[in-house]
Amino acid sequence: MTLGQLRTFALVARLGSLHAAAEDLGVSEPAVSSALAALRQDLGDPLFVRAGGGIALTPGGRALADYAQDIVGLADQARWEVSNAKNDAGQLKIVATAPFAEHAAGRLLDLFTKRVPGAAVDVVVESAEELGSLLQERAYDIALGARPTAPSRTAVTGLRIEAVPFLRYQRAVVAAPGHPLGQLHGPVSPAQLLGRPWFAGPAGIQETTEEGRWLSSVGVMPEIIRLSSETDALAAVRAGEGIMLALGHIVRAEIQAGTLVRLPVVGTPVPGLWWASTLDHRRTTTMAQTLQRFVSTADATAAMVAPGGSRGLERRGPKFHVALWS
Repeated sequence: MTLGQLRTFALVARLGSLHAAAEDLGVSEPAVSSALAALRQDLGDPLFVRAGGGIALTPGGRALADYAQDIVGLADQARWEVSNAKNDAGQLKIVATAPFAEHAAGRLLDLFTKRVPGAAVDVVVESAEELGSLLQERAYDIALGARPTAPSRTAVTGLRIEAVPFLRYQRAVVAAPGHPLGQLHGPVSPAQLLGRPWFAGPAGIQETTEEGRWLSSVGVMPEIIRLSSETDALAAVRAGEGIMLALGHIVRAEIQAGTLVRLPVVGTPVPGLWWASTLDHRRTTTMAQTLQRFVSTADATAAMVAPGGSRGLERRGPKFHVALWS
């Protein structure tokens, strides 16, 4: 039994066709048949039978299919780890959603790089909808913020995503005390907020986030004005220009001081979770696993909710970055 034979069988089992597997591998169909024949002889099981223009796995074939996929995945991961070990031993590529990057990434990663010798991280901000595919394409090692929406195992890559929740938050609708909505007493229907500008950061309010799902559930489609950061959006709200779904721990002091008013909107505050997501632990990097464990510690939580902003977002080309930590 060789890795090449297992790779061929795993592909045939997934595609259900020797011809399709041959095309995918870029070899002839007789070459696929030869690899499978050797495997069948070695294991003493037919593994599959011809059926309806394709194949049907035998019980032994079904048992082997799962093992073959895992073995091939581990081999690919080992090859990737070895090829990247020389130059990127401590480099960690992080993709994050904009709210997390703005409000928590700086303090979290400052602490992480102090605690983990040799760690060097770079953060790029992408939309919540892109996180799953970017992880499965290995463009990044770990995603922080919204939970990836990709399925747990894709038909194309067979790579699972492991998501770990690490920080609960709430978003409340806030306005300036002098804003017309600031004088309303509860309960306030979300429909009463239509016709007023809603401010948000560069990501807006994405459908796959808890805030986006809340808006969909109440059937409200407000006018969203995106600014370069949630800090700028909050400044516009503070100036009386509109309202905002703001992070509760960010605006708590201002609400207590009376410089902002929390509107008693039905269904708010909206609860949410930030997640740390990687490929499954046999296929991700050791440094990504280390950060995934670290984000749920008490020290990490204290750093993320502490007063004071991160180093901020920086636009490089079409993407936002957070400063490099090393």
